[in-house]
Amino acid sequence: MSDVEIRTLTEPDLRTAIDLFRVALHAPTVPDEQWEHARHSFEPGRTLGAFAGDRMVGTALAYTSSLVVPGGRVLPMAAVTRVGVRADFRRRGVLRELMRAQLADVAARGEVFAGLRATEPVIYGRFGYGVANLAVKRVLLPRGARVRPEVPAGGEVRFLEPAAARELLPRLYARVGQSRAGTMARPPQWWCSVYDRPFAMGEFLLVAAHFGADGPDGFVAYRPKAADQPGKGAALSVEDFVAPTPEVASALWRFLLGVDLVEELTVWTRPADEPVEAMLEDSRAVRDHRVVPDLWTRIVDVPAALAGRDYGAGSVVVEVVDEGIPANSGRYRVGADGVERTAAAAELSVDVEVLSMLYMGASQPSALAGIGRVRELAEGAAQRADAVFAVPEAAWCGTFF
Repeated sequence: MSDVEIRTLTEPDLRTAIDLFRVALHAPTVPDEQWEHARHSFEPGRTLGAFAGDRMVGTALAYTSSLVVPGGRVLPMAAVTRVGVRADFRRRGVLRELMRAQLADVAARGEVFAGLRATEPVIYGRFGYGVANLAVKRVLLPRGARVRPEVPAGGEVRFLEPAAARELLPRLYARVGQSRAGTMARPPQWWCSVYDRPFAMGEFLLVAAHFGADGPDGFVAYRPKAADQPGKGAALSVEDFVAPTPEVASALWRFLLGVDLVEELTVWTRPADEPVEAMLEDSRAVRDHRVVPDLWTRIVDVPAALAGRDYGAGSVVVEVVDEGIPANSGRYRVGADGVERTAAAAELSVDVEVLSMLYMGASQPSALAGIGRVRELAEGAAQRADAVFAVPEAAWCGTFF
């Protein structure tokens, strides 16, 4: 049993919280000149601290956000980040108490999901989080990456000065950014952290927007790194890539691959079903193609989550087991005609972590049944569930937080 006390932090404790988090990730504390920007990256009332006496020994933050689910509906989500525990307080239940308090707060706010990006994946399954979305990280060699002529090439890509980017991007993202299942709303504090601070500190962060017939409709943000030896080109690291349609995405890929004097292009996250290799005349220009976990979710309100998304043909009775939030546990008939609690015999049984893996389409029920993660209680139920939980396109988040 942990002897820590969990409190909601106020302004005087926020710098201690961010420094604790950074040190837990082996990063230096926030310098004085950056604190003025960092302090605006906290959402009031949503940072927790774990205290042993008067010492803060752990912290966790959440942003108020939302998540697009299969079918296009938008449901409330808490975006969990800056979770850290002091190295000298590990294995004392600090994280368990933080997660318990945070999930209670998320539920009280009526948020259907908690979402995070896991630094240490083995930790979060214990608290009901599962991999909801997948993404692809690609490293390309631009000098050999010619885009096929039939790939759409409309519109114009223009650089934005920092002030113009900061004014345009939040409005543009609010209009086009949540165009696919898995994408999330970006709260004001996110923009402070990801764009305001680098711009204010003079970091080399470039933003280019795509302008179509109706104005701006997508953008990329990337960091160039100059060549470290004569004869080599620069390296570009793309940190944000927002494109609501394949046409806009193709135009932004053309732009990135066409930047002169570039040896290597790294795009950290794109949808798993984006056909980049097929876009190129020589697919070997993609040096590395790596499928990675994208967004982890914890379904906080199972009935609301299940009722919120669309389903394929047929139906299946799923028993959900949630030890962390017992009210979620029960049997649900899930299918194209809707979702309802039922007393009918369960055909499949899953814990809440696995439900997150099925919900957005990151995993198929039959595949997980084959390795024992889904318990099949009626013959053929897992195959039917494949059709019920099928999604028309891969879910993808695309927002680091």
